[in-house]
Amino acid sequence: MNNQSIQLPVSWEEVPDSTGFLFSFAKSLACAVQSSPYASFAKEVVASSGFAFRMWARPDLCPSAFSIWDFSRQKEWVENSGLLCAYTDRLWGQDALEESRRLQAKEQILASLEKGIPAICWDIGLPEWGLITGYGDSRKLFHTLAVTGEKGELPYEQLGKGDIPILNVLTITGFRERSEEEILYGTLKMAAAHLRGEEWSENASGLAVYPVLLERLQRPFSQEEAGNLRYVLGACAPLKQYAAAFLEKYGQLFLSELYRKCFLCWQSAFETAARLPEDSSAGTQISSFLKAAQELETEAASAMQQILQQEKRK
Repeated sequence: MNNQSIQLPVSWEEVPDSTGFLFSFAKSLACAVQSSPYASFAKEVVASSGFAFRMWARPDLCPSAFSIWDFSRQKEWVENSGLLCAYTDRLWGQDALEESRRLQAKEQILASLEKGIPAICWDIGLPEWGLITGYGDSRKLFHTLAVTGEKGELPYEQLGKGDIPILNVLTITGFRERSEEEILYGTLKMAAAHLRGEEWSENASGLAVYPVLLERLQRPFSQEEAGNLRYVLGACAPLKQYAAAFLEKYGQLFLSELYRKCFLCWQSAFETAARLPEDSSAGTQISSFLKAAQELETEAASAMQQILQQEKRK
């Protein structure tokens, strides 16, 4: 390494987040790209990777639903945008690969930091995605930025050994030209597949999230359960806003308007959830917002499918 230490000037300030709970992988991805030579893609990559259209939920609303999906497709999904990535993981049942994958990830992260680009990494400060923003080679540690905004340090040896001891590192390595048409239709294919529940997850995903949330809203909430609901609503609401902005930029004005309205419904649901558990009427209001969002996003999914079928016939 040419440098013995690096600390990149990275913060979350330039990442739009209407709730403060934006899904941590999407937030980390946007921030990493914002800090790269490809900053012009920072806002649209949340959508062009498909994440603006993704959502998950468990019946108990546990936040872990947002970390049970196919991590190995991150590189494929993000590269739909035209960005190029490097990817390393070590998941459950792969203990024999711990050292080799940790060393591989370490070199991947250091190479990215040398280029001035933070690395997206699982379990930074808490069981969420965050950023590795620097390193101190003499002390053999990384500098980190958690999604909460907390800065910290991570010894090289502890990479992938956090509270949930799996390894997941994605870095931005370059760019290749893709036409707007390729990016748009690649995005719509991912979005439509996810909304139909065709991407692997152990939990409800896509449009199937709505019945799970609506069923749970029929019962009272404890303080902890109300917090979990705010997490789910807060993680998803800003994603709808990213989807609307992307679709508008790519000329899909009908879909963009559906997602703009969908965002307003989710945002209102999130803000109303602050009254739980004390105000029992809040659950009924949240249900109304989500039912409206369900109609809008179901219509959007149908419109996407029609667009894709028309493209296929060309």
